[in-house]
Amino acid sequence: TFQYGYNVSIINAPTQHIHRFLNETWTSRYHKELNPDLLTFLWSVIASIFSLGGLCGIFLMVCLFVYLLFRKGALLMNNVIAILASVLMGISFPTGLFELLIAGRFLIGINSGVGLCVQPLYIGEVAPKHLRGGMAMGSSIFLTGGILTGQIIGLRELLGGEAHWPLLLSSSCFPAFAQLLFLPWFPESPRYLLIDRGDELSCAKALKRFHGSSDYRREMEDIQRECFALDGEKPKKPWQLFTDRGVRWQLITVIVMTMGQQLSGINAIYFYATYIFKQAGISAGKIPYVTLGTGACECLTALTCGLLIDYVGRRYLIIGGYLLMSLWSTVLTFSLTYQELYPWVPYVSMASIFAFILSFGLGPGTAQRWML
Repeated sequence: TFQYGYNVSIINAPTQHIHRFLNETWTSRYHKELNPDLLTFLWSVIASIFSLGGLCGIFLMVCLFVYLLFRKGALLMNNVIAILASVLMGISFPTGLFELLIAGRFLIGINSGVGLCVQPLYIGEVAPKHLRGGMAMGSSIFLTGGILTGQIIGLRELLGGEAHWPLLLSSSCFPAFAQLLFLPWFPESPRYLLIDRGDELSCAKALKRFHGSSDYRREMEDIQRECFALDGEKPKKPWQLFTDRGVRWQLITVIVMTMGQQLSGINAIYFYATYIFKQAGISAGKIPYVTLGTGACECLTALTCGLLIDYVGRRYLIIGGYLLMSLWSTVLTFSLTYQELYPWVPYVSMASIFAFILSFGLGPGTAQRWML
């Protein structure tokens, strides 16, 4: 999960260097300067194609990986995509091909889309019942921790400088190498082994690895009861869920909440925070340090949400988070519109960004994962 958060944030650090790379590559290739509007378009493609890759990863790759390679195999194969993407992004600068940068961003989006679906599935199936909520919380913490780490490593004193930004984009391969090194030692999902494959012996061995020889029987009995309740029913394909009335409202809830999170504007806030800080009068040299505050805010809320969720409840945190996000979006819209009237208005824009991220982290960003 850390890897996917890291992938989201590292593109923001070398923005000005990528702009310079696009200009120089275009001039060298076509012997004319790059139009500012076209430059904005190319940068928008580089930034947003990550999300398009994630969408393709969810719709096209998850079914193929999960049903052919199973849980652990899907996660292992997914790291090959991450390494290939890192290589393409790393060689884009020395080869002078910005198309490789776009292709690498698309592949790293596929990697994140597959991983963010398969990893919670694997974790949820191997974790004991009383720890599944905590494991979901851990995913949120590591996701926001990856975002913050990417922002730190992207500072110009580290890998965010002009000479090292290709290394920054390629550094996403290190979490992939770590997973390829350690994940093969983990067993396959016990639930998948028993319910989907009917392999009781392998399921027992996997549970012993996860829970110990003395404590695995309780988990084994829970999985057997679940298998008995299914009464031989085969796992449904994603498209078959839409015709099953028994899960219709659960499916609608998942779709609405997930769409709400993705369309909430949090990705736009992260991608365009640099421009808003620049409009607020922050010097270009200090903007990366101010941007660290956005990652720190979400990381802080992921840690504190676990303390509030038992007292306030998931539903109220999610509804309250969206209401606050709507409020701060409205404030941000007006402050950006009228920021030239008074010198203090740009600082309202900055405050609105941090307040928006805090509201997202306390509500949809963390509590929603607990609820789902």
